[in-house]
Amino acid sequence: MTKDILIHQIIEVLERAGFMVSNQCNIRPRSFDLAARQGNTLLFCKVLYNIDGLNEETAREMKSLAKYLNGYPILIGAKTRDQLLEDSVVYMRYDIPALSIQTLYDYFVENVPPLVSAAPGGLYVSIDGDVLKEARMNISMSLGALASELGVSRRTISKYEEGKMDASIDIVLHLEEILDMALAKSIDILRSFEKELDPATVNEDTSERKTPPNDNILNLIYTLGYDVLSTNQAPFKAVSKDTSSTFLTGVSEYSNAMVKRAHLMSSISNVIETQSVFIIEGKSRYKSVEDTVLIERDELNNIADADDLDTLIHERSKRHKGE
Repeated sequence: MTKDILIHQIIEVLERAGFMVSNQCNIRPRSFDLAARQGNTLLFCKVLYNIDGLNEETAREMKSLAKYLNGYPILIGAKTRDQLLEDSVVYMRYDIPALSIQTLYDYFVENVPPLVSAAPGGLYVSIDGDVLKEARMNISMSLGALASELGVSRRTISKYEEGKMDASIDIVLHLEEILDMALAKSIDILRSFEKELDPATVNEDTSERKTPPNDNILNLIYTLGYDVLSTNQAPFKAVSKDTSSTFLTGVSEYSNAMVKRAHLMSSISNVIETQSVFIIEGKSRYKSVEDTVLIERDELNNIADADDLDTLIHERSKRHKGE
């Protein structure tokens, strides 16, 4: 299976699940291949035939974009190391959930969440500790007796009941057979990303502005009152945000490559539900490309504050849409 076939299948699955899907990001480098939205669920999808090909820098940018835009990063692939990905199993790469196309289908189309997670040493299942304890007590079985039946320690059973330890698939199947009770907890793929984040970053005060960017034009946008998240691998150079608006931000001279990137930014911004702006170094032939507003740097230099820039973006966007 080639990556193009995999991406095509992913788009089919997401659209069947009711997602609006962006055009494929075919510009290198790229931290994500597709953006997709269904209601309040926004996905940044990275597609790799082998999920081990995800590097730390790309993962870091995916997570930063997802957090900044209230979305979720997700990695979809076909294999890991020298074996195919197991269906109904969630793998983690740099705190990003990774899964097969079938697991994606089951979760978003069939609403059937996976039960198994991959970790060093094998495949594991989370046990509902309260259900386990209640089922054990209902048949008047002691910790020691259950532990002996399973061939594990009393402490291991206690950890299962306290929700502090996952179990192997074989152990869970044996437990369910002994107690005649379903014990496996399903995995919420999207929430699994939130669980893996450093609590310090999850609770960080997002009201504080980020440090000024190094790029001169992005710094100028920052001085107008916007928070600016710079990117290194996205189709846009930054995401700029103030209290009333958010826009994908490109910076380039006017060229055919810029026009191609502006079309892609338009598609992504429609999915993400932001605006899209390209700052042009020098002269621009047009005021917009599709839904991406083009602003010359000289124009930006004459803008006094964020309200003025928001007004200019809104006017050119309205003119493009014929309102």
